Amino acid sequence: MEEISPGLENVYIKYTELTYIDGNKGIMRYRGYDINELAEKSSFEAVSYLMLFGRFPDSKELMEFRDRINSNLVLADYLKNILLAMPEKSDALGMLQTLLSAKASEELNYKYSKENDRDKIPEILGQVLSMVANIYRIKEGDSIIDPDPYETYSETFLRACFGKADKNRIKAMDSALILYMDHEIPASTTAALVTASTLSDMYSALASAVTALRGPLHGGAAEGAYRQFLEIGSPEKVDKWFNDNIINGKRRLVGFGHRVYRTYDPRLKTFKKYADMLAATNEEKNILATAKKLEETGVKAFGSRGIYTNTDFYSGIVFKAIGFPVDMFTTLFGLSRVSGILAHITEYVETQERLIRPRAIYRGPGERKLE
Repeated sequence: MEEISPGLENVYIKYTELTYIDGNKGIMRYRGYDINELAEKSSFEAVSYLMLFGRFPDSKELMEFRDRINSNLVLADYLKNILLAMPEKSDALGMLQTLLSAKASEELNYKYSKENDRDKIPEILGQVLSMVANIYRIKEGDSIIDPDPYETYSETFLRACFGKADKNRIKAMDSALILYMDHEIPASTTAALVTASTLSDMYSALASAVTALRGPLHGGAAEGAYRQFLEIGSPEKVDKWFNDNIINGKRRLVGFGHRVYRTYDPRLKTFKKYADMLAATNEEKNILATAKKLEETGVKAFGSRGIYTNTDFYSGIVFKAIGFPVDMFTTLFGLSRVSGILAHITEYVETQERLIRPRAIYRGPGERKLE
């Protein structure tokens, strides 16, 4: 008898050499390398190159890759005009979705190949950096700019947003971009793969991914977790809030549990480290202390069921300490995920090309006649 798998749980749609996850042991690797080691010792550009092309670049290749990204930081005038025309209170991720869709209008009969993909990907990375930076600027009431290139992708991005960037925030941003770069094929990557499997262009596939990312069950978790900390207010109020809202079943504990993991999300370790490092003001320290108390309480209550903190629990604290408002968190997640999605798209189309077309089991009425 035919059966469905709700949510496509445990349905495999591709072979991959990109990301390995052991959810029971809390292991995550990009092409065999531990995710936290990459975040500590490498750079966003180098790890992007690794994911996209299968190996780390040498110094010359890395410089050329950065140069190609930096040569694509300027948005076309029509994209700037679209940004200016959008409503003042537009959702940041919705703005990115709109810009990606508009950019896709330039892509006429894109041909996937290793050579074409190698040229297209740095262009996209440069364009998306400028899109997200200018979305932030517009929402803050600032003017649109053409970002100046700096030594790293993360520094270029932060300076485009804020006009300045210190060493610790640059490294925290770089690590966040690496940690969120890929996670096998969650909803957003799956949406991109479905689009790319029709041989549509990369910008259209990314627009599909961002559309899926907007949902609170996927990309919005970091924002939800941070708002949860704000609502609680202080570490002393955690126990009462937890009993009133979580134990009584009124609310879902945001930042806990994951479809894949039955232990701590391995990416949590590095995000928690930067949350500790960057907390400077009394407000930031209070939010962090509240988060730690809530983590302790939640693990005590749910750890025996394999429900632990996931990466979104502390990432919002890091993004806020870097300088971003809460309503930018999901868009930063989208920025970080671009390299991973492009790696999956090219891996699928270049090696396993097949239209993704699932089936449904019909459960409606049998044949009927019009009277």
